[in-house]
Amino acid sequence: MTLSLPIEPAANDLLHRDPLALLLGMTLDQQVPMEKAFSSPYVLTRRLGHDLDARELAAYDPQALVEIFARPPALHRFPKAMAARVQEVCRVLVERYDGDAARLWSDAADGRELLARIGALPGFGRQKAQILLALLGKRFDVRPDGWREAAGGYGEPDAYRSVADVTDNESLRLVREYKQQVKAAARANAATD
Repeated sequence: MTLSLPIEPAANDLLHRDPLALLLGMTLDQQVPMEKAFSSPYVLTRRLGHDLDARELAAYDPQALVEIFARPPALHRFPKAMAARVQEVCRVLVERYDGDAARLWSDAADGRELLARIGALPGFGRQKAQILLALLGKRFDVRPDGWREAAGGYGEPDAYRSVADVTDNESLRLVREYKQQVKAAARANAATD
């Protein structure tokens, strides 16, 4: 099954055909709805006037990139910080993977190595790295040995915990319910501490 978010069809198509768009969607999936995060790479391509290129973004004038991110509607609620984050991720791709986002995962020896590679990206803590690993395994058939174990609970089949589990409106509803339960439990734990 493939990823299917309730976003513009062209934005979903871009996520499926462009590994950099997928990676940048995950990069932007922070403090905004996932639909916003994963549609922003498409909006960025439209504003640039062409497909995404890690080398171009890595070398882009930082202030000009912030202006592209901030133009209404902004690509993220924190356009300055996230433009910088996208640029940092693209620089790592250029330095380590010759600017090819797919190389991040295409030649990883196993799930643990892939998790370490993702976790080495700017802004990718363990949880976010596990979610991307689960997304790659569940929706994009990137399944090196041990990928489910490395993805932790996000790799479990039939789980509804993250964007990795979204295939339609019903699964999106279940993921949102799960996230609300986790937040409620965290608030309850904080109140008792």
